Amino acid sequence: MEQKKYLINQRFKGILATIFPVYTWLAIFLLIPLLLIVAVSFMKRGVYGDIKYSFTPDNYKNLVDPIYVKVFITSIIISLGTTISCLIVGYPFAYFIADTKKKYQRILLVLIIIPFWTNSLVRTYAWILLLRNEGLINILLLKFGFINEPLHLLYNYGAVFLGMTYTLFPFMILPLYSTIEKLDDNLLEAASDLGATKFKTFLHVTLPLTMPGIVAGSLLVFIPSLGFFFIPDLMGGGKHIIIGNLIKNQFLTARNWPFGSAISIILILLTLLVVLIYLKLIGGDKDDMGVM
Repeated sequence: MEQKKYLINQRFKGILATIFPVYTWLAIFLLIPLLLIVAVSFMKRGVYGDIKYSFTPDNYKNLVDPIYVKVFITSIIISLGTTISCLIVGYPFAYFIADTKKKYQRILLVLIIIPFWTNSLVRTYAWILLLRNEGLINILLLKFGFINEPLHLLYNYGAVFLGMTYTLFPFMILPLYSTIEKLDDNLLEAASDLGATKFKTFLHVTLPLTMPGIVAGSLLVFIPSLGFFFIPDLMGGGKHIIIGNLIKNQFLTARNWPFGSAISIILILLTLLVVLIYLKLIGGDKDDMGVM
């Protein structure tokens, strides 16, 4: 009996020694800062940009203003557009990688990951050099006579979509490749033997089986795109404000930390909502698979 108690105590101590550092880390670097942001979001801004420790819900009430509602709607539209563009370009690319020989798959995956070795800010400036009026694209188009004057490729929504799509593209590719690579070829052959065309096989077999990768990739692209601020600033010329820009401006320019904290909390809640939708979809897929 005593030996059994000793083993239970040792096991408990082992579990505690494992989880205590993890929870301590999360408490110090996640929970406490988050609670501070929540607390500051209910404070008032001082005349000189300081924080007045006086409770007020006005920071959240101000978010109902049509100006900020428009910013949130614009942010969601840009994030959805970025997610859709990454999916449209990324799915065929991931399928091509998964369909090549194993030795070439590693090379192609490394080529996708290589951009991560360079700072995203540096890569954004590289796109600016390409797209500006005196950039390489306009120079080549003018030289070969396709245009008579430089195209305005920068400081518009198109440039913002391009920058975000380029930056977040690998986040879509990797989950898609992971699911497509695991597809059972026997199912595709069976669909073909039963008379299904390639399009019908893709629509009724390939697409449903790769849906977890589509949802995961969309989540990995949509959530970061909501908080990006440097790409709209640099490639949008500061003309197109999204949630990330609004938060940055409140903290660094307007020095309204309480209002910036309130917007940050709303962004966190929006992110959690997207994650819950993702978990619901994954749970639904598992239930469907169980029924089948």
